[in-house]
Parts: sequence; structure tokens; C-alpha cells
Amino acid sequence: MDWGLQNRLARIFKPETGRTVMLAVDHGYFLGPTSKLENPRATIAPIVQYADALMPTRGVLRTSVDPKTQTPIVLRVSGGTSVIGPSLADESITTTFEEAIRLNVAAVALSIFVGTDYEHNTLMNLADLVNEGETYGIPVLAVTAVGKELGKRDARFLSLSCRIAAELGAHFVKTYYCEGFEKVVEGCPVPVVIAGGPKLDTMNDVFQLTYDAIIRGAAGVDMGRNIWQSEYPVAAIQAVRAIVHEKANVTAALQLFDDLKATRN
Repeated sequence: MDWGLQNRLARIFKPETGRTVMLAVDHGYFLGPTSKLENPRATIAPIVQYADALMPTRGVLRTSVDPKTQTPIVLRVSGGTSVIGPSLADESITTTFEEAIRLNVAAVALSIFVGTDYEHNTLMNLADLVNEGETYGIPVLAVTAVGKELGKRDARFLSLSCRIAAELGAHFVKTYYCEGFEKVVEGCPVPVVIAGGPKLDTMNDVFQLTYDAIIRGAAGVDMGRNIWQSEYPVAAIQAVRAIVHEKANVTAALQLFDDLKATRN
């Protein structure tokens, strides 16, 4: 692997642990002004310093992220659909590599939709991005999306999607946690990070999801709503970090969250 690719990946995955806590704030590209992300700048500013990487679109990056930030950017470069449209899977590439270079990103990200009518298109999008990424020394994150069909989130489907993404050259993969998650990780030769998914009922659920994924081989998390929709987002992300990087268990993470939220952050 080229030095530039290795260096960018080392900015995302902490060399001390080999893991990452990514903060996803790209939801608006298909959901619009999501609850508590109506004003991206206000949401991002208090918590970006605690993330190992931030995942926005170029519009949010330019308008809502302080250019003095030291947090590396994993740039969402696919889109073209909305939650009210006929299919979330009909995505195209929205941002060129020249643009990504101008924005000084650490990686680019796109969604693939295996098993849909747009499977071939999204997989070829991935292959094309990997080809360009190798040219410019920029890693590619493949997101194994399921659109509106959340029932597809089982180990067999996610193993298939993650392995195909790795076979096409993705440098790391984002997927959902599921029963039998260790099989997904075992079948994928590149690092796997988990999506937080929709807002969970309690912070205990969030920490349990994180802990279960990490002990079963995840290389980190890419969470959004379960952090910034929390009443205490700064406490939430720090507690998640404790699990990912410090091997904290759920009880310890909850105690840390309770201690931190007492400061009203």
C-alpha cells in the first residue's frame, strides 16, 4: 500500500489501538434537516474534537465545519436520492477526486446497494472510486447500505456485501451490527466499522451495541444520531470512545456518561 494511503488511514484509525470513532453527519444528503442536525455547525462544533474522523458531505464541510479543525475528514461523495423518492439505491457519484483533494480529505465514502436494481451501478461506482483513490493516494470507505429495507441486516447479507466491497478494493467498510457479526468480520479482509443506525432507546443500548461490536472484531464505529441526538452528546461520544479505545465495558461507559453529563455538556 502506498505511503499516502497508509498515512491517511493512520489518521482515521488510531495507531495505538487500530480503532476509530467516526462521527457521521452526512444524513442530510437524503433525509434533509434531521432532528438535532437542522443547524449542522451548532451540532458539530461541541463534539468534533472527540471524533477520530468526521463524515460530512462537501456542503456541510464547507459551511459548517471550522477549517482549523484537526479532525480528519471522510467525505461522503455519493448521493442523488431522497427519502421521499422511489429508491434510495439509485445513487451516483456527486463529488470529484479533485474536489476531495482541494478539501484535504483523509478518505472518501460512498454507499453500495447489493441485491437491489442498482447493485451493478453502485458497485461500479465503488470500483471507479478505488481506481482513482489509488491514483491519488486516498482511501475509500464502502458503506453497505440497505435503503429502506432494514430487514436485510443479517449476517449472511452483510457478509456478502462487505466481502464484495473488499474484493473491489475498498480500504475499509461500514456496515450494521447483527447477530453473528463475528462472521461478517472474519469474511472481510479489510477493517469493518459499524453504523449506529436509527436512534436507540437508551444510552445503555448504544453502549451495548458498541461493546458487542468491538469484542466481536469491529475496528470502530461510525455513529451519528446515537451521539448528536443524545441530550448529552459530548458525554455520549466520550463514553463511546472509552469502549472503543480503552476497552471499557458497558457499566464503565454508563458511569462515565453519568459523570460527564453532570457537567451539562
